[in-house]
Amino acid sequence: MVHYIKKRKPEKKKWFELYHIKINHPRYKFSKEYEEGKAWCRAQNMQDCYIKSKDDLILHALYLPAESPQRYVLLCHGYRGSSFGDFANIARFLHENHCNLLFIDQRCCGESEGRYITFGAKEQYDIQRWAWYISRRNHEKLPVYLYGESMGASAVLMASAHPLPDTVKGLIADCGFRSMKGQFQDMADNWFHLKHINLLLFRVNLFCKIMAGFQMKNADTIQALKSCKIPVLFFHGLNDTYVEARNSRYNYAVCKAPKELVLVPGARHLCSSYVDPALYRKKLLEFFNKYK
Repeated sequence: MVHYIKKRKPEKKKWFELYHIKINHPRYKFSKEYEEGKAWCRAQNMQDCYIKSKDDLILHALYLPAESPQRYVLLCHGYRGSSFGDFANIARFLHENHCNLLFIDQRCCGESEGRYITFGAKEQYDIQRWAWYISRRNHEKLPVYLYGESMGASAVLMASAHPLPDTVKGLIADCGFRSMKGQFQDMADNWFHLKHINLLLFRVNLFCKIMAGFQMKNADTIQALKSCKIPVLFFHGLNDTYVEARNSRYNYAVCKAPKELVLVPGARHLCSSYVDPALYRKKLLEFFNKYK
């Protein structure tokens, strides 16, 4: 299980992944909207961008400029995901509302290098570097927003603990978890009905430290949110059984910055923008207009 969760590409999907990811994926009930969104992303003429990570990995992103841009939005996808997939239902809306978009490939995903996914422990520094990448090219000093979904949301929140450009005006966190440890505990409980996994967590942490160069405590939102000064907009679906809504409630409670929590009834993981698109889009635009 440890090896499966950390390695870049498992040889084949496990039964628990097939079930839990299936029912929490937008394709489960919103296949048409999801595929149309991805197709729109693929049809755009985007520019390849590259940076080097803190640990010397080459990281890749795609940049889509907008007509008469009013802001930059850095899009950070989730665990083993892709920006075109995770942001399939919102990318076109953002672009048509004057957002320059930077679709990043998280380490280990897409065209970015890396062997291990670190649940935000190292991704937070990658996001920080992408924010500075935008800053060096943002000659108009347009406001910048860091927008993450699932693991990307948690990594964005963790990144707020590090020096960011003054142009970063807001964070958007959709279905983020509170910590790697907490997420493993929830998965053990929900997927395997295991309540006591301290020995397993000790082994997971040892594996992370020896093989991937980080510890589970490095993938935690608490300290970042306790000192966060950048406004945060939280989204979460109340029917999410992959990353439970209590994670965003917790992150919201801990956060010391100006904040708003939007909980969407009937929405599973990353499905809030599908279940109630009018509310979701309204909240995004209000957030952009309030913090700029």
